[in-house]
Amino acid sequence: MNSKIEQMIEEIEEYIESCRYQPLSNSKILVNRDEMLELLSELRRRAPDEIKRCQRIISQQEKILADAKAKAQDIISRAEVQNTEMVSEHQIMQQAYAQANEVVAYASKQAQDILDAASADAYDIRMNAIQYTDDVLKSLEDIVGNTLQTTKARTDNLLNSLQGCYEMVTINRAELSAVQEEEPPVEDGSEPEGAEGEPEEGAEGE
Repeated sequence: MNSKIEQMIEEIEEYIESCRYQPLSNSKILVNRDEMLELLSELRRRAPDEIKRCQRIISQQEKILADAKAKAQDIISRAEVQNTEMVSEHQIMQQAYAQANEVVAYASKQAQDILDAASADAYDIRMNAIQYTDDVLKSLEDIVGNTLQTTKARTDNLLNSLQGCYEMVTINRAELSAVQEEEPPVEDGSEPEGAEGEPEEGAEGE
């Protein structure tokens, strides 16, 4: 059965799959910022609960080891009691001593086997919990990385557009400055072209 955080990751993956690709691109997609932030917010809300659950699983190893030690100590204590009772009977002292040693040896071996099994179980639980946590963090890392890549692409496009506008404004200002620096026409009082040689008024017919 999937955990809540795994279900959330599946929802994010389904959302990403449903997004359209950017024009002229086979890898970059258009993401709705509000929807993505809402999904990430829900994932962030669920993540602490899942991580705490993993921590509880890891902490169980201490309880497993403590129970194993208690059982082992109980077995050894009962073996020692049996040994004492058997040795107390003088007529079968030697036989009781041998049997008691066997019981203690068996009990010690059984206790050691319990401790070894408990340690192995605790180690497996710890490794599985760590692997699960790492998988969760890896999924989060992939999602955040994809989001950053998409955001960077959109930011680069915006900067390129602004740079083009800036260059156009600079060119226009330079052209205006060139027009302002041109010298105005000089007025030297000379007669207009074509006036030279015309007869004065009233001179005709003299």
